[in-house]
Amino acid sequence: MVQEDNTGKLAAKVDNRIRIIRGILLCMNAITWFVAIAVIVICFWLRFDYSVKEWISRLEIESFYIGLYIIIVSSVIIFITGFISCFATISENIILLLANIVVQVLLFIIGMAGACVLMQNSAYKSSIHPVISSVMLKLIELAPNYDAAAYSLSLLQEDIGCCGANGVDDYFNMKRAVPNQCRDSVTGNVYFYGCADELTWFLEQRSSWLIGLVIALCCKKMLNAVLTAILIQLVQKYNKYSV
Repeated sequence: MVQEDNTGKLAAKVDNRIRIIRGILLCMNAITWFVAIAVIVICFWLRFDYSVKEWISRLEIESFYIGLYIIIVSSVIIFITGFISCFATISENIILLLANIVVQVLLFIIGMAGACVLMQNSAYKSSIHPVISSVMLKLIELAPNYDAAAYSLSLLQEDIGCCGANGVDDYFNMKRAVPNQCRDSVTGNVYFYGCADELTWFLEQRSSWLIGLVIALCCKKMLNAVLTAILIQLVQKYNKYSV
């Protein structure tokens, strides 16, 4: 009789812990939905923002979009699987909970991959930097004879506030006259930084918040997996005491 009372108390204690973990997981899933929606909105904003879109098109750096596409896909999957995660948590089904752990780990990998790809194609001195530099040098070379190249070069330098690919020396090395777009309209001084530096700084600023949200979302996925594993152990223990 005493043993049954102790077993009942242990079962009640475990059940209370299950309720706590389950409540935390459900709250985390609700937060995940809001963050996933925010990530998707920011991705579409970056994808269709006119200024970003125009510069990327003129500089032929469409690789910037690859990270956005990966993040959009992973965020949509995260949003959808959130319902499955909630159902698994509420039902306390061991098989569903184990499947939920696998899904959380896979989403962590996909999300981090998207963040890394976006960072690699937007951060300062990333892989996109030499691409921008190469295109800018090509535009400087073609500008005297091709109006389209001259227009793109002028537009980029004036809008971004930069000069050449890596600085004004690009014009000197190619024996080209320094255009007015390379000068500050107020002071008349030549812009110190090249367009490769300025544009990667611009893209880095635009994408930094997105990358931060994605990394936070991925960390939450791993925390979700850990808490789900704890929930599985508690459910198994509760079933043992309830027999």
